[in-house]
Amino acid sequence: MTTDNKNLQAIAALVPEGARVLDLGCGTGELLAYLKNKRGCTGYGVEIDDANLLACARRGVNVIQLNLEEGLQLFEDHSFDVVLQLETLQHLRNTERMLRETARVGRLGIVSFPNFAHWPNRLSVIRGRMPVTRALPYQWYDTPNIRVGTYTDFDVLARKNGLNILDSFGLQAGEVVRTFPNLRASVAVFKFEKA
Repeated sequence: MTTDNKNLQAIAALVPEGARVLDLGCGTGELLAYLKNKRGCTGYGVEIDDANLLACARRGVNVIQLNLEEGLQLFEDHSFDVVLQLETLQHLRNTERMLRETARVGRLGIVSFPNFAHWPNRLSVIRGRMPVTRALPYQWYDTPNIRVGTYTDFDVLARKNGLNILDSFGLQAGEVVRTFPNLRASVAVFKFEKA
């Protein structure tokens, strides 16, 4: 099983069976298809990229073309059981607003993002270079990431925005990391609800 499949399964395990799911920045729809087929979930993906929209359609995933920077006014409060924001927060200009929108639209929110505090990243910065890793695969000058964050940073942001963290862990090479995830994991994962 590949690292990406293990990561997908670890995140999918956070989603209750049969849940109505909204996946923000759903990419090719791989996770939604998995949730539909393996966990009996329903829902929609939100994506802006034309090629990804086509890939979703080919997978049989319901998808809406929408720029997340414009918010989620299309959706009513608590219209989904779970809202996923996987590897999207770092691409958004208004991270806090989108986090609050996630909590408004869904009863539960699940986010993941590259953890900039992972030890190889720290070592790279100490050596005077920005990290280039599997989780952060771009050079500093061509990255689509608007910002970088850490596992600990998100914990602080969640509390500031009145979110109750229900579960959190790191992912490293397809394995769940619960001991020192800020140091030992390349990806941070949080499950939360509005407090």
